[in-house]
Parts: sequence; structure tokens; C-alpha cells
Amino acid sequence: LDLLGVEPGRICGSLARLLALLAVVGPYELAARLAYLLLGVQINAMGVWRATQRLGQAAANYSEAVSQYHADSRSQGAPVEHAPPVVVVGVDGCFLGMQVRTTRRRRVGQEPLPPLPPVEEGQFRDVKTGVILLPQERVETSPGRRSVVRRFLVTCLGDADQIFRRLYAQLRELGWVGPETMVVIVGDGAEWIWNRATMFVRRCEILDFWHALEHAWEFARLRYGVGSAQADRWVQQIAEDLRAGKVEAVIARLKRLRPKTAELRESLQALIGYYSENATRMRYDEYLRLGYGIGSGAVESAHKQVVHARLRQAGMRWSEAGARRLLALRLLLLNDQWALLDRMRMVPLAQF
Repeated sequence: LDLLGVEPGRICGSLARLLALLAVVGPYELAARLAYLLLGVQINAMGVWRATQRLGQAAANYSEAVSQYHADSRSQGAPVEHAPPVVVVGVDGCFLGMQVRTTRRRRVGQEPLPPLPPVEEGQFRDVKTGVILLPQERVETSPGRRSVVRRFLVTCLGDADQIFRRLYAQLRELGWVGPETMVVIVGDGAEWIWNRATMFVRRCEILDFWHALEHAWEFARLRYGVGSAQADRWVQQIAEDLRAGKVEAVIARLKRLRPKTAELRESLQALIGYYSENATRMRYDEYLRLGYGIGSGAVESAHKQVVHARLRQAGMRWSEAGARRLLALRLLLLNDQWALLDRMRMVPLAQF
């Protein structure tokens, strides 16, 4: 150990990165077991946790630094001479269970530890995730099924402004946002997405086709009954018309309906209002012709990979710092940028 420059009882950087890699794909207890089976290293779950937290803080600092750098209009991004003509951006949010403790679990020495940061949002926090891809890099893997060859993910345990800042920073890092680039934003209709999409001058906003249909299903189930063949036929006709770009005709047909109950009338008005507000984002025939796509499957998949697969397992609750650090590490892994950790220094946790 002396020859290697490693203090007894300490973890060297290369081992710490391997331990963090195991912790990024599975719970800390499982990561400790895998460390012994795969690496021959005996370490407890807390040791894995410490190494992961230190590297995770370094990764989180890096992500935030990149975002702040590109937020400055004077900063220089990657060359845009070969920027793609079209970039697709999908954005969505999901909830993450949070710890609500106000005091720490244990004390070290005689001096009490400082209190935990206050939990601002209660037992759940919104994790926002974005995905960036090129339309031409969608390939048909089987009849009716398409997969993305390459995509880049961003995420944050923060507000809507922060996720869009990170999306913009990632686009600039890639050199994918030139003066002639059309940015296609796919969303589920949430106002926070459309309100911030205006940061892209050349943009095309698309309401996710399946979210549009889900609203039709809500009315159909109420009108015809759950599981009825008539509801299925009615929604299928709506789907065909929307896919053909006949959103105005669909709205007109809905307005001619005369529901008999107050509940049906309220549901119908909500459906008409939803389609009317998003009509300019529902030109699905045009989007399909241009190759933009009409679904948010890429960002739904990103949620499952970034958040659900690791942070939303049974019974899991997270501190804000722990969630941010692990999300930052999962991004490095899923974006094939894990090697960046070789250039980062582990951050002493006493600073945070």
C-alpha cells in the first residue's frame, strides 16, 4: 500500500469508481456483496455509500458547472458548422419518495452534527428528465416497433427552469443547436414545458399522441362504460382522424355531442378545451411526414432508466443530497460518459 501511495483503510480512486459503478446499478447492500464476488473486496454497505457520495458530489458539481457555463451568453460551445437540421427534445417529470427526517441518525464525537436541510416539498419531489435525439437515428427493429440508436439524457431534482437550462447546455456541448436547427419539443401537455420551450427560437411543439388519446379514453369510458366495444370503436376513430391531421374536424364533432348528464358534459368540455388549447401541436400527419415522430416514448423510457430502475425500488426514500448525487452518476453511466470520473476528484463529504 505504501508503494501505491494508498493509506491503510483508505479506498483508492480506481476502486472507489468501481464501487460507485456497482452502487449506481443496485442498492448499496447489494453493491457491497457484488464487490466481494466480483472484486474480492470486503466492504460494508456504508463504505460503498461513502465512496458513492463523494464521487456523486463531484459528478453533480460537474453537471451544474456545465449548465452555468453555457447559461452565459459569452461562453463558447462546441462548433455548430455541422449542427443537425432537426433535434428532438422530450421532457417529462416523475415523483421521487423523499426522507422527512429533521435530525440525523447518529452523532460523531461529542459535538452534535448540524441539522438536516429542511424538506421543502413534503414526502415527494419532482424529478424532471429530458432526452435529446436525432430523428434519423430512430430505426425500425421489428414491424411497428422503433428504437433509438443514440440519445443523451439530462435530469435534475429541481424546477422546470433548471431542466431546460441543462437541456440547452447539453445541446451546446454536442454542437447540436445551430442558427438553422429546428428544435422539436415533445411533451404531455404540461404548461411548464410549453412556457419554457420559447427559449428556442426555431421550434416545433408536439403534444404526445398517446396523451391526447388518453383524454379521449377518459370521456369514452365515462360515456360508454369501461371495457365496452363501443368505447373502443369511438376512440379508434378519434385516433385515425388525429393521425390524419384532422384535429379541427374532431373538435367540431365533439362540440356537436349532447351529453345527458352533468358529469358527461363536464368531461366533454374538458376534452374539447384540451384539444382546442393544443390544436397547433396536434398536426400529426405533418410531423410523421417530416420524420419528427409523435410520441414521448423516448422520455418515458428515460424516466424508467434514470429514476425508476434505481431510485424507485420498494421502500426507498432519499435525502435531497443523496438523490442528486446518484442521479448525476446514473447520467454519466447512461450517457456513456463514465470515464469522466477519472478526471474528477472525490469531494470530502464534510463540505456538504
